Amino acid sequence: MLSRLLKEHQAKQNERKELQEKRRREAITAATCLTEALVDHLNVGVAQAYMNQRKLDHEVKTLQVQAAQFAKQTGQWIGMVENFNQALKEIGDVENWARSIELDMRTIATALEAEKRKE
Repeated sequence: MLSRLLKEHQAKQNERKELQEKRRREAITAATCLTEALVDHLNVGVAQAYMNQRKLDHEVKTLQVQAAQFAKQTGQWIGMVENFNQALKEIGDVENWARSIELDMRTIATALEAEKRKE
């Protein structure tokens, strides 16, 4: 009888150990699945952030190129305006020179007419 009780006790203990081992394996499997799901979820967010960063970097480079082109074009426009202003000044100088010559010619003409009348 004692031997039978001992065997029953050992059998129940073995059943409990097997059940406990089975539950431990199930818990490990569930924890692994949960970990993988969390990592996958985080990876999606990280991948999206990485793609957004790449897009932003591309946009920054594009804007830098465009800003450089705009600065170059602005410099060219400024040069053209300065040249135009210089040409206007030169035209004004020629106009003043022509007025001066005209005034001198009138003075000479008046003097010649006065000389002619004296004679």
